Amino acid sequence: MTKVADKSKVVRKLRCAVYTRKSSEEGLEQEFNSLHAQREACEAFIASQRSEGWVLVRDQYDDGGISGGTLERPGLQRLLEDIDDGLVDVVVVYKIDRLSRSLADFAKLVEVFDRNGVTFVSVTQSFNTTTSMGRLTLNILLSFAQFEREVTAERIRDKVAASRRKGMWMGGVPPYGYRVENRKLVVDEDIAARVRWIFALFLEIGSCTELAREVDTRGIRTPRGNRIDKKYIYRMLSNRAYIGEAVHKGDSYPGEHDAIIDREAWNRVHAILQESPRKRAARTRADTPALLKGLLFGPDGAAFSPTHTRKGGRLYRYYVSQTVLKHGAGACPVGRVPAGAIEAAVIDQLRAVFRQPEIIAGTWKAARTHAADITEADARAALQQLDPLWDELFPAEQARIVALLVDRVDIGTDGLNVGLRVDGLSSLAREMLAGGIGEAA
Repeated sequence: MTKVADKSKVVRKLRCAVYTRKSSEEGLEQEFNSLHAQREACEAFIASQRSEGWVLVRDQYDDGGISGGTLERPGLQRLLEDIDDGLVDVVVVYKIDRLSRSLADFAKLVEVFDRNGVTFVSVTQSFNTTTSMGRLTLNILLSFAQFEREVTAERIRDKVAASRRKGMWMGGVPPYGYRVENRKLVVDEDIAARVRWIFALFLEIGSCTELAREVDTRGIRTPRGNRIDKKYIYRMLSNRAYIGEAVHKGDSYPGEHDAIIDREAWNRVHAILQESPRKRAARTRADTPALLKGLLFGPDGAAFSPTHTRKGGRLYRYYVSQTVLKHGAGACPVGRVPAGAIEAAVIDQLRAVFRQPEIIAGTWKAARTHAADITEADARAALQQLDPLWDELFPAEQARIVALLVDRVDIGTDGLNVGLRVDGLSSLAREMLAGGIGEAA
């Protein structure tokens, strides 16, 4: 049974490509030259391995008069293309140096071979990667190639570090506001003016989010035409190139280029950045109370968030749709509204409620279930007292009352609708009768 199994054993066919190379053109004109001799030896070796399924491919891959120090050889490139196309299983050469004289290039070729499952054989040096010893030898060679690559990378890193310490520009994308001339950073005055404006506006606003929104409103883009978001703004504000320095691994050195931002402005900006974003946001909210925070909604149902900007020392407050914040301007028909105007419109409607008897009557009926001692006249008197008192209340107290009275405010292209909380009106009437609101004024 064993003999039958051996006879029926299927031997896999291995397609073998012979590669030959000669450095000089001398002797190529002869009828039998070095390339022919290499090929003859390789073909004889392939024939000796016929029992292992080795067969010679018809195409010939020859490079005459080309150095082995380069991979840009027509015959070699055709061989690599055929390997990528799956037409070759074994590459056979007379000597290893026929394939490449460079260890680094040889490693690149082996990577192509491994990727395509191709083995490599040197006829005269008993080098055959189809055997375990051949693979061991190959791994040793590749280890030296890896060592050479790492040493080269270390030399490059050392050179870059030394150049950085001298303040030299070592390539890459130049910072916004600079261009590269003769391998040096040069200030682009048109763009540099925008950089100075961004730094100055941050000193007024103190918020990367608000600054990015203002930059977007003005249509300012990166050199590649992308939007400038808050992350890009933060990187700009933290880039020491703007004060004429070069940075390497966290250390700064005097640069060869000119500064765009003076040191005083830089220090003021970073005094703000060092403060916790939460603290900055809390201080901003205290300075800019938002009466309709959490109450205002757009036509698509998305909430509006309070925001602000400063220009020329003046504060401008807005409410911006979350849809716009997520998807950009134009995503909502009512993208941004002035805070003062929308808050004044809502307050006018509230003060009109205080004067309308039918609303007060409904408030009294609702309040009666919670406080039987409150009469309709009490409710009317309490709410009517709030109208003249409103302008004397502190902003925080005004915001509390609005949150107490208003359920939600829906804004659309045709106006706004204020939804009231009846229980809030009842609570407010009781507070007024108790004198709590008046004491807060």
